[in-house]
Amino acid sequence: MEQWLGASKQMAARIDLMSDPIDYLYPQHVPRPVFAISGELVTGGFKQSPHAHRKAQLFMALRGLVTCEVTKGLWMVPHHCALWIPGDLEHSIRCVGDVLVYTLFVEPAAATGMPQECCTLAVTPLLRELIIAASRLSTLYDCEGPDGRLAQTLLDQLAIAPRERLHLPMPEDARLHTIAEALASRPADRATIAEWAKRVAMSERSLFRLIQQEVGMSFGRWRQQFHIMVALERLACGDSVQAVAFHLGYQNSSAFITMFKKVMGQSPGQYQPAWSEG
Repeated sequence: MEQWLGASKQMAARIDLMSDPIDYLYPQHVPRPVFAISGELVTGGFKQSPHAHRKAQLFMALRGLVTCEVTKGLWMVPHHCALWIPGDLEHSIRCVGDVLVYTLFVEPAAATGMPQECCTLAVTPLLRELIIAASRLSTLYDCEGPDGRLAQTLLDQLAIAPRERLHLPMPEDARLHTIAEALASRPADRATIAEWAKRVAMSERSLFRLIQQEVGMSFGRWRQQFHIMVALERLACGDSVQAVAFHLGYQNSSAFITMFKKVMGQSPGQYQPAWSEG
């Protein structure tokens, strides 16, 4: 979190501390089941370098986009979603656009009902308000009083929150890394799996099997996830829906909107900042 504060100062961003500022710098030392903070900044790509901590962590984005990179994947946190990161898992965090994020640090003993791997969670109105309320608690709140019961209710709601499909698996095989880098840098490339097999000197059948083995999904589904990730980032930066569609190689925005709604359950316009002309 020190890196977050340092980078924010360099960018002249505003950080709202809703708890004691000294303890904010050391969330691992706060002797409470849940410790919550909030942060607000405007950035084109602030990144916190890889790190790990004993406590589990939850990011909830109310504005902007947060991405989390772990060893085998990339997780996206658009506004009104949250990301759960188990304790002791090395990860890096990147924020894009005008960001308002709430962060929870959860003691391992209090996180027994939570997943043991990264996952993106849908944030219900109740869960959102509980997280915001937790950020306003005093640092050393009374665990046996109303504040402690609020924290426990928050943990109960986290445990039953629906998971979202905002994960991009990243392969370890060097040939698949080549494909992944190409998909990220040239998302409009519509090459088939047969064409990609030729580019990486493999048979189509071998490449098909390798992709299934490494990322657990078909090539088409994997490429679609790349498109969703790229779209979310560009939308968070204020690009219009039409511009994003063309960037991804769609001939018209309606086809892109149909794909996006099928995967995300909402139109891409819902993920644009309020000031965007989308």
